[in-house]
Amino acid sequence: MKKNNYFGLVLGLFVAFVLGGVLMYFLTINSDQISSLLGKEIKTTSGSVVRAYSGTVIVNDGSLSASVEKVYDAVMMIRNYKENQIQSTGSGFVYKTDDKYGYVLTNHHVIDGASKITLIRSDDKEIEGTVLGSDVYLDLAVVRINKDEVIDKAVITTSENSKVGDTVFTIGSPLGYEYRGTVTDGILSGKDRMVSVSISGNTNDYVMKVLQTNAAVNPGNSGGPLLNASGEVIGIISLKLVQTEVENMGFAIPIEYAMSHIENLEQGKAIVRPMLGISMVNANDTYSLYRSRIVLDESITEGVVVVEISKDSGASKSDLQKGDVITKLNDEKISNVAYLRYELYKYSVGDTITVTYLRDGKEHTTKIKLTEYKEN
Repeated sequence: MKKNNYFGLVLGLFVAFVLGGVLMYFLTINSDQISSLLGKEIKTTSGSVVRAYSGTVIVNDGSLSASVEKVYDAVMMIRNYKENQIQSTGSGFVYKTDDKYGYVLTNHHVIDGASKITLIRSDDKEIEGTVLGSDVYLDLAVVRINKDEVIDKAVITTSENSKVGDTVFTIGSPLGYEYRGTVTDGILSGKDRMVSVSISGNTNDYVMKVLQTNAAVNPGNSGGPLLNASGEVIGIISLKLVQTEVENMGFAIPIEYAMSHIENLEQGKAIVRPMLGISMVNANDTYSLYRSRIVLDESITEGVVVVEISKDSGASKSDLQKGDVITKLNDEKISNVAYLRYELYKYSVGDTITVTYLRDGKEHTTKIKLTEYKEN
């Protein structure tokens, strides 16, 4: 045998021995070692990613099938019935169970106005659900089903550890029953996006802080989960931009924000919100200002204008007057009514905040003790 061939054979055997040892290590890894790897990622020389969850090591070779399988049976299609007619459809997912029930998280707008709610499982069985609580500003709702109707529940994590560019995917029922269980994937395109939403149908009433994704989101996906590459819920699909020149801009409520309100929703408690005690319009709403006989300096294009002050409210005990333009709440800039509500709802009834406002071209501040908002 030639010397070069001999050394080549020895080197080949050595490399095979080493690779075989590494393979046997991963095949014989014990449960304690797996536990120490939970939630961690290890890149192999081939570029694959090893991720451990629930005592199982998954190699992500570019396919999300294992992660989809992990959560698929927890996701359901939701039908909103009014007078025995299907009014709309959406999605939801089981996030927990107890001794008697399973609990499904979805959007408020998915169940809004319903006289009956049904859920269609991954095996196509249709079951009836009970809405425990919902909130229009949170755009969240909790639906209860019997525990024996639950096939699986989703794993809840947090969006805080997710990074822009991470792989994400959704499961939902775009366009209704025919396309139920549709999986779409993409990346986390942005975090902490501030998106104005319409609640009354007439204007942008509120601002939501949301996650952005380019995973395809369509009517019927609302209420479904936004998931990381390990199949863990990081958000709840809520809305998308619908414009002819816009593609793949969907938004999800961060799951940790939703879970911070989940107890009240499960118990059917109303979310108590504070109010300043004023009726208001946007500073650029010239028509409403004209009707209210309020004239602003042309240089004022942002802010919230006080139209009327409610009797016995916090504002009635402050220095605010009709025609004042609110520009800040506790040093946070207020550009319009939607942003004022967003900042205001961070506080609780009884809190005292500082309001900055313009009057006659000069900036002033006043203190307002917040009272409870009540629907008329």
